[in-house]
Amino acid sequence: MSNRFREHLDEEPELEEEIEIKVKPQPKRKDTESSNAFFKKLFTEGVVSKESATEMLPFLIFISVLCMLYIANSHMAIKNIRSIDKLNKEVKELSWEYKSLKADLMFKSKLTEVAKKVDTLGIKELTEPPKKIVINSNEY
Repeated sequence: MSNRFREHLDEEPELEEEIEIKVKPQPKRKDTESSNAFFKKLFTEGVVSKESATEMLPFLIFISVLCMLYIANSHMAIKNIRSIDKLNKEVKELSWEYKSLKADLMFKSKLTEVAKKVDTLGIKELTEPPKKIVINSNEY
C-alpha cells in the first residue's frame, strides 16, 4: 500500500525564496492618558464629528421626546390602576354596608320587633281578627 498523497507532495519543487515580512513597530501607548483626551480625540478625529453631531440632533430630540412620552404613559397607567383599585375597594365596602343595612331592616320589620316599638305609644297587637266593613251603594 502506497500513499499517493505523499508522493504527490514529494514531487512539488520547494520554494527556496524567503518571503520577507515587515513588521511595523507599534508606538508605545501611554497608560496615563486621561479619559478627556480620549473623548476629545474621538470627537475631533474619530467617529463623531461636529457636522454629523449637528445632523443627528433632530433625531436625538425625537428619541428624547419618545422617551418622555413613554415615561409619562407609564405614570398615567400606574395612576389609573391605583384609582381602579381604590374604586373597587369602595364598591366592596358599599356593598357590605348595603347588605348589613338590608339585614337590619328585615330584622326591624318583623312583627315582634314592630310590636315592641309601638308598645311604648300605647298601641297593642290585635288578638282577634279584623272585621270587614261593608257599605251599601245607596248609603254612600
